[in-house]
Amino acid sequence: MGKLFNITELDPMLADKLKKFVYDVIGCCQDVHREQGPQLTEYIYQDSLKIAFEQAHIKYVKEYSFHPSFRGIELPHKLIVDFLCKDKIMLECKAIDQIGVHERLQLWNYMRTSRVRIGILYNFAPSQDECERYYYDPEHRSVSYF
Repeated sequence: MGKLFNITELDPMLADKLKKFVYDVIGCCQDVHREQGPQLTEYIYQDSLKIAFEQAHIKYVKEYSFHPSFRGIELPHKLIVDFLCKDKIMLECKAIDQIGVHERLQLWNYMRTSRVRIGILYNFAPSQDECERYYYDPEHRSVSYF
């Protein structure tokens, strides 16, 4: 996908809009991490997020599945992301030591093949939680962080 850019430098207004749009979703993730603490399994965090999203009245689909396509034809196999929030945000939850290239590429490929433009990669396992926010531009087939 090429070089990763900070969208704030490319389009500050879009970056501000994106940050406001994901604010409540990230807030729920932070609440779950604060209340559950580090080093639990990913499923405990996901179950806790369902409760947090419901209490915050955030629309979500857990284990959102979609079929990628090839040459305009839908493929029989599907991909599954942990959550689709507000119809426009892919949230991939992790409970690992540290977010790495593999986890980023997984989310970016989900975004690219689904055409969902906003992605959040959230790692609950460390004492200090990790959150990465991304924007996919299908026209340029590029990912930026914000």
